Amino acid sequence: MDCIDTLQWQSPTHRTHPEAHLIRSIQNELKDNKDMITCADKGNSIVILTTHQYETTIQNFILNNFHTATTDPTNTFQTQIRNTITTLISKDCRWKYINVNPATLSIKGLIKINKPDQLIQQVVNWRNALAYKLSRLFTDKINHIAPLHNAFNIKKHSGPDTEP
Repeated sequence: MDCIDTLQWQSPTHRTHPEAHLIRSIQNELKDNKDMITCADKGNSIVILTTHQYETTIQNFILNNFHTATTDPTNTFQTQIRNTITTLISKDCRWKYINVNPATLSIKGLIKINKPDQLIQQVVNWRNALAYKLSRLFTDKINHIAPLHNAFNIKKHSGPDTEP
């Protein structure tokens, strides 16, 4: 549903009545059948599947690849990261590498259309992770000392907090 709403409001041109009617009819059809539209893992393709099928696929992936922790390690890990930053980074730059509001990582599953044995391609958002900024700093330092010419290296983010 969100994809259709996004498409409806992204167009810079004024929607005509037939276009609005078509979008509403697609929304209603998806809602009535409990279907959803999501992105595929390759190209600019979309996939239409039942909401239940998508949720089951994501749950199975999580259950088969991860284990449940009995305690939340966030506070312990954050203390360790702050201690590391205190010992390695000068006082005036520390604030740049501390994630003040760390959050749980989010996962999004893109439906695989070219490999039937693998159902989803997982995409994890690491930006709110505890050590994200610190890992970027270390990556930049290592790449400065020993540049690796590999397409899969972490790229330097261009933003206000990229200075070491």
